[in-house]
Amino acid sequence: MRVGSVSVRDIRFPTSRERDGSDSMNEGDYSATYVTLATEDGLEGHGLTFTNGRGNELCVAAVKALAHHLEGRDLDPFPSGMRSLVRDLTTDSQLRWLGPEKGILQMATGALVNAAWDLQARRAGKPLWKLLVDLPPEELVGALDFSYVTDALTPEEAVRLLQDRAAGKPKREKALLRDGFPAYTTSTGWLGYSDEKVQRLCRDAVAEGWTAFKMKVGPSLEENARRAALMREEIGPGRRLMLDANQCWDVPEAIRQVKALSGFDPYWIEEPTSPDDVLGHAAIARAVAPVGVATGEVCQNRVVFKQLLQARALRFLQVDACRMAGVSEALVVILLAAKFGVPVCPHGGGVGLCEYVQHLSFFDAIALGGSGDEGICEYVDHLHEHFLDPCVVKSARYRAPEAPGTSIAMKPESLDRYEFPGGAAWRD
Repeated sequence: MRVGSVSVRDIRFPTSRERDGSDSMNEGDYSATYVTLATEDGLEGHGLTFTNGRGNELCVAAVKALAHHLEGRDLDPFPSGMRSLVRDLTTDSQLRWLGPEKGILQMATGALVNAAWDLQARRAGKPLWKLLVDLPPEELVGALDFSYVTDALTPEEAVRLLQDRAAGKPKREKALLRDGFPAYTTSTGWLGYSDEKVQRLCRDAVAEGWTAFKMKVGPSLEENARRAALMREEIGPGRRLMLDANQCWDVPEAIRQVKALSGFDPYWIEEPTSPDDVLGHAAIARAVAPVGVATGEVCQNRVVFKQLLQARALRFLQVDACRMAGVSEALVVILLAAKFGVPVCPHGGGVGLCEYVQHLSFFDAIALGGSGDEGICEYVDHLHEHFLDPCVVKSARYRAPEAPGTSIAMKPESLDRYEFPGGAAWRD
């Protein structure tokens, strides 16, 4: 399967107009660096990485700088060819100096790698989760790069982990296809929403059967307590309430605020401080227990995740499908989490991320047994109408994707309308 061409588009949605996606640090326009790989025999694979408006053009430029690794490349043999692709992208001897396996280059790598996975799944005629679940453990692990994490998990250990948990796979798959995978909603608690809108959205979500809700918190403890009381009153005492600080606190302030807010029975505190501060997260986790620490949506790579796990700095691991080197690196992180016994609760707050991470959750639940009652996947009810195979959530549970691929292909008319800066949505 030889790649004939690589194309990339700057796609942006004006979500800031209604303050959708607003939190303590961000209020932008949900955007995608959107990649299409076209093979010489006419097959297309699609991939994207999520950004938040200004700066998306930098990620687009990074894809163009890396595209020569895909142009004319034979992606076979599969699956081992996926590992060599990731290694070529992440060890480029000239671009590596700009930031080895982190930042914009790693996000651009994620878009390209995910497009290649989309190609592989489409050729196999399977949704990505099913392709991954059906691969023999040796072949799946052979597709992944374990560089820099073998002190925590070797490829041989990863194979044994998958083999040891294989016995219950058919039963788990049948149950997931019947019941779906549990989700929580973030759409009720954006920081920029008015109290009245939050109340209305909470009431609607409760009526729809949601049992887990996330609210954004900011620098003001007084305001955080007021909003937490409002949401807790609306959702009642029997439902989960998660708090998300989006990195806005220093370590002492995080401890102070979470202790003060513990009366609202928060299930977790998400991103309480800098995403790079492993020891800070560990200090917070010790100080605020039994409230759990959740983090990972902007974690730079598998190495930082390894350290967070080794330091017992998080209770919930929030892997993102395209922040790192795409699905390939996310799978390494999920295997690490399985070894350490930490539940994986993927990050879905952004355009296309719910479409992506549903596949990760279904893989984790089927191939590794998931995380019991603690495993849960984020859902944000924005922009799904722009995808050809959007995720489906019913009764607060993701339904298993059925169409071949990664569910990330966008409608041509949406790509044309929201391409920046010339699309009609921006000209208007």
